[in-house]
Amino acid sequence: MTVLNVQDLSVRIGARTIVDSVSFAVEREKTVGIVGESGSGKTMTVLAATGLLDAPGARVSGVSTLGGEVHLVGATPKALRSVHGARIGFVFQDPGTSLNPLLTLERQITESLETHRNLTRRAANDRALELLEAVGLPEPQMRLHAYPHQLSGGQRQRVMIAIALACDPELLIADEPTTALDVTTQAQIIELVRTLQRDFGTAVVWISHDLGVIGQVADDVTVMRNGIAVEQAPIMAVFDNPRDDYTRDLLAARPVLERAGPGPVADAETLLDVDGLDVSFAVSSPVGRSTVHAVKDVSFRIRRGTTLGLVGESGSGKSTVAAALTGLVTPDAGTATLAGDDVFSVKGRAARDMRRRIGLVFQDPFASLNPRARVDTSIAEPLVVHKVVDGKDARHRRVGELLDLVGLPAEFAQRYPHELSGGQRQRVSIARALAAEPDLLILDEATASLDVSVQARVLELLSRLQSELALTYLLIGHDLAVIRQLSHDVLVMRAGEAVENRPADDLFAHPEQQYTRDLLAAVPPRTPRAAV
Repeated sequence: MTVLNVQDLSVRIGARTIVDSVSFAVEREKTVGIVGESGSGKTMTVLAATGLLDAPGARVSGVSTLGGEVHLVGATPKALRSVHGARIGFVFQDPGTSLNPLLTLERQITESLETHRNLTRRAANDRALELLEAVGLPEPQMRLHAYPHQLSGGQRQRVMIAIALACDPELLIADEPTTALDVTTQAQIIELVRTLQRDFGTAVVWISHDLGVIGQVADDVTVMRNGIAVEQAPIMAVFDNPRDDYTRDLLAARPVLERAGPGPVADAETLLDVDGLDVSFAVSSPVGRSTVHAVKDVSFRIRRGTTLGLVGESGSGKSTVAAALTGLVTPDAGTATLAGDDVFSVKGRAARDMRRRIGLVFQDPFASLNPRARVDTSIAEPLVVHKVVDGKDARHRRVGELLDLVGLPAEFAQRYPHELSGGQRQRVSIARALAAEPDLLILDEATASLDVSVQARVLELLSRLQSELALTYLLIGHDLAVIRQLSHDVLVMRAGEAVENRPADDLFAHPEQQYTRDLLAAVPPRTPRAAV
């Protein structure tokens, strides 16, 4: 049975066509994957098809029917309220903004049950507990009275799925539901949705920029670019014989474990030597103050001109290591030397000089760049603070050189961050980090928020810069396929402890610890699930 049937759907805003005559259908117990880069129109297509599009001046044409009876395009607000939540469930990318921070999980789940199913408060509460158990949330009875901020990202996404499935909807819309999650949590969410789909017979529309993820969930795929469906076919046909060049580019951009890394290098001197690093935080909770032991006696070395990949799930302590090295947190114990110079105990001018020698590129380039400062101002700031070059003309020339180094034209210097794409903003962030000519560059999830195609280009840029400038990287990430592409050595962390620390080729060929094997198994494979 066809659950959602979309025919010739178009969206225009002003004179611009955002979605151009897109058609697709999803059947009961089946999943349609809609894939494309940011700005391809994939989310806009689904919002328009389900009646959720609320952009000023938007004009939607075409036909979208639910169960062959409810016309969603042009439906009245009353008609849409009767199907949203009851017959169509939604899981969005960021559960942190989708969940109400002022309501308990219990209230957020029972709201739709009381509205659409007319359940009593007691029956709705019982159903909420069943749903939390179904989505695998630990200690569901206790979690009912928790607030969203008390859960991890993966747990919040499980709650979003519980809310979406509360009324046993015919259709589930999953809009990038795993993009911000660790690969292990991503694998769990994918398996959870497949299990619930099998149990409840739900039809699913899964939106993503990653064909690797789509290959694990979808039966059929619609590939979108610039608002046009450039390819539509069963999942195996798309992977085995892609017809469109854009589809082939998306397939090639996927991070896969089979792609060779940089390989071993000749012996090089140690640049950074960390020994016995220990970091704790005091945190407040409803039951009083407690201590979180974020990093526990971690030691490692990074050789000059190489990359150490630091990998682990959220909460493993990997970003705390970066914060300690850059002076953002004070370690409780341990030592670190950079080319023989102490990192942790320096004060005054020596501390500022050490900050210059360790550069940092953050995960979200839009948040890390000043929205009111032009690109040339952002890149020139380290030049001024650390007095790398003197004079306005010299700074202007150096900014141009740095933009060229990261593959951006000189005219980008006059732009603001909102005028750049995500990949362009990250290139600016890399140029800014390189401006101070650091000995060590820390890349903290520097590609995690990017489309896979943009991520591939940024990884190629980082590899080229390392080759040309003999740069040394500490590459922090949760995806071993990404870590594989740049790393000469890999340090695996779990719950603040170092689990494995070995040359990359050895670790990927023969992982010693079960946790490392779990991380490797969670990476989407080269072939889709349908091929297994």
